[in-house]
Amino acid sequence: MSAATQGRTPALTGPQKCAVICMALGPQVASRLLKRLAPDEVQQVSYAITTMPSVPQEVVDAVVTEFRSQSKAADSLTRGGMQVAHRLLNEAFGEAKAKVILEQVPASGNETLRRLQRAAPEALAAAMRTEHPQVVAVVLAHLDPVAAGALLGALAPELAADAVFRMASLDRVDPALLAVIESSLGDRVGVTLAATTEALNGPKVAAAMLNSSVKAVELRVLEGVTERDSAVADSIRAKMFTFEDLLRIDNKGIQRILRDVDSRELATALKGASPELRQHVKSNMSGRAAEALDEEIELLGAVRVSDVEAAHARVIEVVRSLEESNEIVMPARGGAGGGNDFVT
Repeated sequence: MSAATQGRTPALTGPQKCAVICMALGPQVASRLLKRLAPDEVQQVSYAITTMPSVPQEVVDAVVTEFRSQSKAADSLTRGGMQVAHRLLNEAFGEAKAKVILEQVPASGNETLRRLQRAAPEALAAAMRTEHPQVVAVVLAHLDPVAAGALLGALAPELAADAVFRMASLDRVDPALLAVIESSLGDRVGVTLAATTEALNGPKVAAAMLNSSVKAVELRVLEGVTERDSAVADSIRAKMFTFEDLLRIDNKGIQRILRDVDSRELATALKGASPELRQHVKSNMSGRAAEALDEEIELLGAVRVSDVEAAHARVIEVVRSLEESNEIVMPARGGAGGGNDFVT
C-alpha cells in the first residue's frame, strides 16, 4: 500500500469502508452483507454509497486488504451513486423496502447546499463581488430558486445580468470547476459545493430563479441579458411562469395545487389578480371554500405589492415542484408587475 493510500484510508468512516466493500462486491454478494446489518447501519451505508460517486482502485484495495479480502473489481474506479445504492438495496430487501430506505437517505450534496442556501444573500454577494461572472453563474445554478433569487437581488445589477446570461448557457458543470470555486469561496463563506456531473438546463434554472426574484430584479436582469443576447433572454422568458399563468393550467391541476397551498397564502397571492384568475381558482373549490376565500381576501385589506409577489413566488414554487414530480402539466410564460406600492 502506498504512503498516499495509507494516508487516505484511515480518513474513511466505518460506513464508508462498508460502502466501498459493497460497491466492489456487487449487488448479489453485497446484499448478503446488508441483510446482516441493523436498519440504522443500512441507512448509514446507503448514504455513504450515494455520496461516493467514484472510489480510486488503490483505496478499494486498501479497504479490501483491511477486511482480509480480495478486490475483484476490473475497472480502475469502483462506481457508486444513487443507482448503485438502489440496486444493492433492491437485491437485499426488495423494491418496496429499498424505496423506503432511500427516501430516508439525504440526497448527495444536500447538506453542503443547505449550508450555502442558509448563508445570508448579502454575505454571499459580498464574497462574490470580485469573482468572475462565470463563478457567480455556477453558484447560482447550485442554489434552489428562492435562495438564488435572493442572492440575485443582492448582487450588483451588471454582475447579476452577466451571471444569468452565462447561467443560461450552462449544460453541465465540471466537478473540477466546482473544486476551484469551493477553494475560492470556502474561507470567506465557509461552505462547500457538491460536485455533480448531472446535466443542467441553463435557461430553465435561470427562469426558476427569476420567478423567485422580486419583479424589479427580474426586469432589470432580463433587460441586461437582452442587451447581451436577445435570443438567450427569449429562451429564459419562454420558460418563465407568472402567477397569472395559473389560468393556463387545467382544472385537475388547479385542484392539485390548492391541496398544497395555505389558504392565507392563496388569499394574499390573489390580491390584485385578474377576475378571470380568481374565478378559475374558485371554480375548483367548494362553494363554502370559495366564499371563505373571498372573505379572507377582503379582510386582508391593503397589502404591499412586495408581499403579494412573495406569495406569488411561494405558490409558483409549489407549482414547479408538482410539475417536476409530473403531478401537473404546467405551461411556461413570462410576465410583469411589482414594487412596494399597495394593492387594495
